[in-house]
Amino acid sequence: MADGRDQGPPGDEYQAPPRPLDAIDRDILRILQADGRASIRSVADRVHVSRANAYARINRLIEDGVIRGFSARVNHERAGQGASAYITLKIVQNSWRTVREQLKALPGAAHIALVSGDFDVLLLVHTPDNRTLRELVLTRLQAIPEVLSTRTLLVFEETDLGRRPLTDDL
Repeated sequence: MADGRDQGPPGDEYQAPPRPLDAIDRDILRILQADGRASIRSVADRVHVSRANAYARINRLIEDGVIRGFSARVNHERAGQGASAYITLKIVQNSWRTVREQLKALPGAAHIALVSGDFDVLLLVHTPDNRTLRELVLTRLQAIPEVLSTRTLLVFEETDLGRRPLTDDL
């Protein structure tokens, strides 16, 4: 259903303002967050609309960028990615777009965020082991000219909240 392209933060390309979501849209989002593999028929039955209506609504949510894609939730340790870390980066001012493109190409990069505070970028990575993580930080990250400094925070244990339902505050 989705083409998988991330629209990025505002300012990267023009996006029309989002259309307001109604109760049915929010219910559809809750269902798909809980089960991204739910069929159109199942979604339609659960929100009490026709299959055509459910299909059109899901496509509109995708086109509007509300739904950014569908994916599997992975247990990284069981998938051979036993070392995880959050890495903070200080970068050269106004180099965010350049740095972001280089970070997206890193093996194991799972999440990249431009943030405020004591550092500029927060990067989540998953690697097979600490040796690979060390090489990623010392060889790949610190070789990016716009990266001024890094700090690595090892993840000892994590809890995935990815399937939490939306709140009614939408």
